[in-house]
Amino acid sequence: MAAPSPAGAQCCAPIAREPLSEDAAVELASLLKAVADPVRLRLLSMIGSHAGGEACVCDLTDAFDLTAPTISHHLKVLRTAGLIDGERRGTWVYYRIVPEVVNKLGALFTPLAAPAPARVLQNLIQEV
Repeated sequence: MAAPSPAGAQCCAPIAREPLSEDAAVELASLLKAVADPVRLRLLSMIGSHAGGEACVCDLTDAFDLTAPTISHHLKVLRTAGLIDGERRGTWVYYRIVPEVVNKLGALFTPLAAPAPARVLQNLIQEV
């Protein structure tokens, strides 16, 4: 059995530490569903990695062999989930990610703190 973590340190991703509440599960499931489509996942990545942190819809549509209405649908799904936000400027809409919402997805599977290397070795020895 592993030694307990130092005070304040978490060894596991939140999803493995304790069961999710019903409300948290519903919220996270809608986010996961929104990014479970390859087109939407690519759109989110393209928007987040675009220079200046935002991308014009005109820059996004050329990357796909899809119609403009289909791209608009995928952007609407991402926007409805709260993962992106948009602002109309003249003819075009510029999209940017909403970091605090996107971070919820990453935080779900990422340990909050990694144990120190000495602690890892000690835990391995104790388990043997």
